[in-house]
Amino acid sequence: MNASPRLLFLIPYFGRWPFWMPFFLRGCGGNPDIDWLFFTDCGVPEQAPANVRFETLAFDAYCEHVSDRLRIAFTPDSPYKLCDLKPALGYIHADRLASYDYWGFSDIDLIYGDLRGYLSALQLQRYELVSTHVRRVSGHLCMMRNSSRMREAFMQVDGWREALASPTHNAFDEAAFSRLFVRYKNRPAALRWLLDRLNPWHRQSLFQEAFSTPGGRIPWHDGSFDFPSKWVWREGVLTNDRDGDRSFPYFHFIAWKCDRWPAHAEPVLCGPAGLAERASWCVTAEGFREE
Repeated sequence: MNASPRLLFLIPYFGRWPFWMPFFLRGCGGNPDIDWLFFTDCGVPEQAPANVRFETLAFDAYCEHVSDRLRIAFTPDSPYKLCDLKPALGYIHADRLASYDYWGFSDIDLIYGDLRGYLSALQLQRYELVSTHVRRVSGHLCMMRNSSRMREAFMQVDGWREALASPTHNAFDEAAFSRLFVRYKNRPAALRWLLDRLNPWHRQSLFQEAFSTPGGRIPWHDGSFDFPSKWVWREGVLTNDRDGDRSFPYFHFIAWKCDRWPAHAEPVLCGPAGLAERASWCVTAEGFREE
């Protein structure tokens, strides 16, 4: 395997690009040796970086492809059901992975920092799966080795066909699929460690908190619930107003998106025109702003 394993994120996304898409893409562009592949009917965004590719197709056509690959009737109630497919994306799109060592899935309500720096520090090649949460598969960003074992790991989940064929979302990625790797998360820590070591799926995986999703139930790295109030993206490096020079692999802004941003109009949240193309900018509870 190469010293720097090649990584491709697979993201099916249908409907309309969110207003923060230019900022998401800027974060992708800051990681030029990692690739992203979208399957979408939203069109190709302006100024998309070279390492982000788009395959255009209708939602119905994508669902038909999923049905053919998984041999199920995939007829979702809404595109949100696509979240359940995340652990299966490597199998569904195995033909796109020939030149890659790892594949991953990711949400797009986040901003990437220096992903390669984070993954190098983890020595990615040691693991078959990397989750950025300790006690479950992180549905907003997870990486797996490009092997038949990991592309087909989701098939080890009892009832996977029924779960994926159900038209409604059932959090297959963070619930049923997680339990393949993390089976005893509510046991005492010492016992959980021992039981996890006996589970070969967990033993070859890394579950390490990256502190990417502030504002939720997981405390900050110091044990408090005093979260950063501003995140700064500067030429591919992501820091915040609380942790000095410490850089983070990405910032999942779901808490602000759901709780704070609905009070503001999208043009206000976007900040000044062309902000995403600048060398630095920040993300706050009021949206994207000049640093």
